[in-house]
Amino acid sequence: MSSIANTDAWLEQAFVPISLDTLNARAEMLERLDNKYVIGAAVLRRAAAELAKHFDILEIDGCRTFTYETCYFDDADRNSYFNHHQGRRKRAKVRIRKYLEAGLCFVEVKLKDKRGATVKKRLPYDPVKFGVLDETALDYVHDAYFDQYRQEFPYELSRVVDMRYVRMTLVAKRGGERMTIDSQLRFFALGSSHAVRDDRFILETKSANGNGIADRILRTLHQHPTKHCSKYCTAIAILNQGTKHNKFLPALRKLGSVPGQQRELTVSPIEKEFAA
Repeated sequence: MSSIANTDAWLEQAFVPISLDTLNARAEMLERLDNKYVIGAAVLRRAAAELAKHFDILEIDGCRTFTYETCYFDDADRNSYFNHHQGRRKRAKVRIRKYLEAGLCFVEVKLKDKRGATVKKRLPYDPVKFGVLDETALDYVHDAYFDQYRQEFPYELSRVVDMRYVRMTLVAKRGGERMTIDSQLRFFALGSSHAVRDDRFILETKSANGNGIADRILRTLHQHPTKHCSKYCTAIAILNQGTKHNKFLPALRKLGSVPGQQRELTVSPIEKEFAA
């Protein structure tokens, strides 16, 4: 599938490019404290000039924006979703993610450590298996969960939501901090879909202490972290009418995506694959 058309060229051109090797040398950041922000295009334009003084942008083969396709797994009772909604520390999000331009695919497990920091584990995976967790992948998920919590993984997984979006990745010129900017979010499930407004962006800052350069720049523009801004939980809340979602309402409102006000999409290749 070709990548989503880039409507954010004004943003990506504000930064000096760096290679993937340079990014990884500065800050792989698989264990970090995250803050998420939902902001509009006007605010991001104001922030970009200051951010560009401190951050470079990842560029691979001349591209600075990259299309991510992700399918998330949960059980029939949506335990992953409700564990997040209830703020439980021992929780997991399981997904398969494809990096389209790079031709890469990973099984990823996101967990929380005792101080609330995100711990992400990932396993290289055959892109042909996107949407299906084979025995090796399931063993990996169970082992990652056990290693983190010393408990067996508590439920059976099935594919519940797909999404697609465009990401830019920034890395601090000094200090190891990273930041991602996601836009053009599209959510898909059986029988439903939703397009987040293209003038809405999800920013995620990733630093050792949760109070990095980007966080300070955003505070000067009166922007504060948006609590409970999981893309997976947002998609579940929007696409599953009647699902309890009160904790996610601030994020949903900022995204212009309150349940019951869906912006439907035509059937996409992802949705066709999901239904297959």
